[in-house]
Amino acid sequence: QVPLVESGGGLVQAGGSLRLSCATSGRRLSSYGMGWFRLAPGKEREFVATINWSGGSTDYADSVKGRFTISKDNAKNTVYLQMNSLKPEDTAVYYCAARSDLSRSTVRDNYVYWGQGTQVTVSS
Repeated sequence: QVPLVESGGGLVQAGGSLRLSCATSGRRLSSYGMGWFRLAPGKEREFVATINWSGGSTDYADSVKGRFTISKDNAKNTVYLQMNSLKPEDTAVYYCAARSDLSRSTVRDNYVYWGQGTQVTVSS
């Protein structure tokens, strides 16, 4: 098991910023590819961003490219999602996930471990 705990969600106005964190204890995140997904009301859980074990390779959903940045601090066992220029359509529960693999992936089913999620609400 890889326990993942997200934090940093909240209510923000359109155009604002938030930084989400995903931390674990007892496991080294340097051994895992990581991702962020989100679930909005009435929609399926969708890919947001992913990063490989070293932090040297990333990928993003088209809807967040240029606005969101995923990063990883293996020394702190923490993954971050910096979200800038937020839009109302970014409103969702954001989930952190870990693979049992070193590489990144945009595919939800490739992730084995999931956090409980943190709510992000963007008001217009």
